[in-house]
Amino acid sequence: MLLKELSALASPLSQGQVDKLKQFTSELSSVQLAWVSGYLAATASQGQTAGVPAAETSAAQTVTILYGSQTGNGRGVAQALAAKAQAQGYTVNLASMGEYNVRQLKQETVLLLVVSTHGEGEAPDDAIELHKFLASKRAPKLDNLHYSVLALGDSSYEFFCQTGKDFDARLSALGAKALLPIVECDVDYEDAAAQWQDSVIEAAKPHIQTTGASVTAIGSASVVGESQYTKQNPYSAEVLVSQKITGRDSDRDVRHVEIDLGESGLTYQVGDALGVWFSNNEALVDEVISGLGLDADENVTVSKESYSLKAALTDKKELTQLYPGLVKSWAELSGSAELAAICEDKEQIRQFILTHQFADVVAAYPAKVSAAQLVDMLRPLTPRLYSIASSQAEVESEVHLTVALVEDERQGHARFGGASHFLASAEEGQQVNVYVEPNNNFRLPENPETPVIMVGPGTGVAPFRAFMQQRVADGVSGNSWLFFGNPHFEQDFLYQVEWQQYLKNGDLSRLDVAFSRDQAHKVYVQHRIAEQAEALWQWLQNGAHVYICGDAERMAKDVHQALVNIAVEQGGLSADDAEAYFETLRSEKRYQKDVY
Repeated sequence: MLLKELSALASPLSQGQVDKLKQFTSELSSVQLAWVSGYLAATASQGQTAGVPAAETSAAQTVTILYGSQTGNGRGVAQALAAKAQAQGYTVNLASMGEYNVRQLKQETVLLLVVSTHGEGEAPDDAIELHKFLASKRAPKLDNLHYSVLALGDSSYEFFCQTGKDFDARLSALGAKALLPIVECDVDYEDAAAQWQDSVIEAAKPHIQTTGASVTAIGSASVVGESQYTKQNPYSAEVLVSQKITGRDSDRDVRHVEIDLGESGLTYQVGDALGVWFSNNEALVDEVISGLGLDADENVTVSKESYSLKAALTDKKELTQLYPGLVKSWAELSGSAELAAICEDKEQIRQFILTHQFADVVAAYPAKVSAAQLVDMLRPLTPRLYSIASSQAEVESEVHLTVALVEDERQGHARFGGASHFLASAEEGQQVNVYVEPNNNFRLPENPETPVIMVGPGTGVAPFRAFMQQRVADGVSGNSWLFFGNPHFEQDFLYQVEWQQYLKNGDLSRLDVAFSRDQAHKVYVQHRIAEQAEALWQWLQNGAHVYICGDAERMAKDVHQALVNIAVEQGGLSADDAEAYFETLRSEKRYQKDVY
């Protein structure tokens, strides 16, 4: 009975910790529960010092490091900071913002935040609760708090580092004192993050005791060393298959890619992403070098190491994605009034970045630049993340991806996405450097019998292939509903045979498809959702979890609005209450998105 009431009690535990405790204790006998109770009581007793409760002393002696991370970069920076702080003798509390109990905030003395900005100035999923709490009237005065914020962002977006700026402004307004000014990092964040880590540890020294030298990880936040293979140290895997799964007459090229993880020991959960390092296309590299009249064999320095210019542009520098700083620098170098005018208009430069690559800029706006200037100007190459389309319960040491080739033609030149072209053109046996990026914000329900509603048009269907493989391996039958969409039934029905087999076997309860171009009027997944309003609302009332994967710009927003409309029509809620309903589902991890 106590356990049933646990989540309702005011406690220092986060909801995630409460859920884990309930799950653990539900498996214990009465004898085991009694033993655990005694063990915890003894541990708590030992944790008290000079008659003062441990919770009170630890807050004054602990550096709390919180991260809000959508793609894993923030988590990596926070883990590295925790390791450095521990090495300096600090007791560290490391946590995802999503696992942190906001009621603990008023007891903190040193708080270090690492947070990214997602989409158009939005907080990442695991930072939403804390972000809202700090902006609410419930937020306490924080006059005794010293803090620092490292903000991660992408200057290609209008609201660069907005979430970090929000945290910094709000903490200051609540009376907290900044240890350092906010540090805003672009995509090439590593050097700035490392400098901030060293500086903030030094700045925290007057406010903290250094006697503990430990790192406590809350919930899913774990310290460095989970796997020997990381973004910085990827595993060289082997491509087994790169097979086109759209039809001959399709206007898109989508590949099913299978990669062998060999003896790496790399493991992943369904919902995770695979980070893929890639090389730029040789023809694109040659076009840039010849367009600038440079020598491909000239030596250049990148991160204190020497490479030929061609090698640097192939494996070390970003060529397929522009960003505002590069366009502005090129406008100055070329002296182009046209390019300078584009840079002055936010919307124009945003559209320019979306429709051009660096080679297009070189061709259209000639400029004289040295090899050394060029490599200094270009961003470092960064890996791309792909939602994993398989479960290891089914494929063991393999990992599967669903990759849409990004391709276009500009001024007679073929232009491709860097990673998608690399994977689409990969031959059997080719090596590719990869690592697993956990996504704890996109997980199947802990109870496998819980109904799931999956909305995944296009390549957004990838993680749901993994979900179904996992559910079948777990012996779950039914209670699953997939919405899938693409232009044409005959050309673009990704994994059609698999879905139909799941339906036939009863593993998949329902499948609703929207092929937008197969009739005079366009039909998308949100229209199919609206058509099934009554049944879908009943699934929600029965505890279903909803998952959306795919395009963030339009699809995810349209699907969300369709769901809100159902809550209004079927549930009798007002528009505001319907939004609040899905916000509650999101905080309960019953409404999860993996959008990009």
